[in-house]
Amino acid sequence: MTRRSRVRSWPAATGRRDGQAAKERAEREALAQGFRYRTMFIGILGAIVTLSAVVVLLGATGMLAESRSRPLTVAEQTRYKQEEIARRWQAWPATGVFPEEVSYQGFDQAQQYARRVGIAPEVTCAAATDRAVARVLDGHGCVTMLRATYVDQSAMFVFTVGVAVLKDEESRVAATEELTIDDRVGVLPVAFPGTVSERFGLDQRQRNGWVGAGPYIVFSTAGYTDGRTRAAIPVEEILHSELWSAARSVSGQIAFFLAEPPKAPRCTQGNAC
Repeated sequence: MTRRSRVRSWPAATGRRDGQAAKERAEREALAQGFRYRTMFIGILGAIVTLSAVVVLLGATGMLAESRSRPLTVAEQTRYKQEEIARRWQAWPATGVFPEEVSYQGFDQAQQYARRVGIAPEVTCAAATDRAVARVLDGHGCVTMLRATYVDQSAMFVFTVGVAVLKDEESRVAATEELTIDDRVGVLPVAFPGTVSERFGLDQRQRNGWVGAGPYIVFSTAGYTDGRTRAAIPVEEILHSELWSAARSVSGQIAFFLAEPPKAPRCTQGNAC
């Protein structure tokens, strides 16, 4: 009997092929996913770049529009004038605030000129006014006090003019609403030795007054160069003397100079729009 040889059957080599196919499929999926991520990244980056370009373009357009000369609005012109007036006490020299000569009118309506005797050092508002006035000024943020002394054309009258600088016009208005109407108090006189004003002191003050102008309160006090005191003058003369009308005229002129509205430019860059 013939012996049959056994032949071992081997499984088909499909397992290796299936593994290779799975590996290739995984690689393709990884490549596809990477491509999707790359596409998404490029899209996001492109959006960011586009948005940045738009922002830069809008900013450049706005800057160009802002830098281009345009007509000033009424509010801008008003603010320009207020700022110009408010800085004059610093921007102008002392001789600009207190001119060498100031015109005024006497009782006969003739134009006359008061002459500046001297300009006092800048001091605090409290140091240059009576206590009742100082309390009001300090309460509203008075910045400083500028003072100068004048004599009239006849050299009979002497005036000290004081410019109280407030923070702004609103503060000045609030302060003037609280100031006393007592004409015995106000700015303290400044006498200059060796001049006709040397005898002008506290007792020699005849009357005191003030006028508001912009952010400034312009005070004035008046007396006689011969040293006469208020107590030595009849009340009727104190109230109706040419001395006081001249003093008010001089201080009013200085207030007018300080608060006269400047001519505002028509455009943001001058007068050419």
